[in-house]
Amino acid sequence: MIDREHYTPGPASGAEVQKDGEKWTLVLVRELRQPTEKVWQALTDPAQLREWAPFDADGSLGTVGTTVKLTTVGAPTPHVTETTVTQADAPRLLAYNWGGFDMRWELEAFGGGTRLTLWTNIDRRFISMGAAGWHICFDVLSHFLSGTPIGRIVGPEVMKFGGWQRLNAEYAKQFGVETSVHS
Repeated sequence: MIDREHYTPGPASGAEVQKDGEKWTLVLVRELRQPTEKVWQALTDPAQLREWAPFDADGSLGTVGTTVKLTTVGAPTPHVTETTVTQADAPRLLAYNWGGFDMRWELEAFGGGTRLTLWTNIDRRFISMGAAGWHICFDVLSHFLSGTPIGRIVGPEVMKFGGWQRLNAEYAKQFGVETSVHS
């Protein structure tokens, strides 16, 4: 059993950037051992989101047209965004906007588990930071779904976390961007 003190993120992988002029989209893919229905619950249920996501939700994200408040976690000042779920096709597709960033999640049954893909637009100056942060969130999600939760690592806390700096640099190199760190 792994705990938070012994968790180290693996190398930067499973991410790419789609560039459309100044609009850059981060695409992250992760293969999880659990079936799509279980992963869907982790993406939509507020109690499960609290285990791994960088935001809290005040309601389920599982229904199209639902308006939910998403609150950043760990930020010096909590940032609250009201979002409307634009797509929810359980357990395959979920889309909404979080703080001005479009979030699109696709779940595909794969080898007894789920291939989870996230598309999110991020300011290109912070795309490697975003990739590093989501990489760690996906690791925490994987531990949570496997029944060995390590607790979410998000917000400014993630930047102090051992593997984050390395991941930020690795993703910056992969994407051909400058490493950006803002505090």
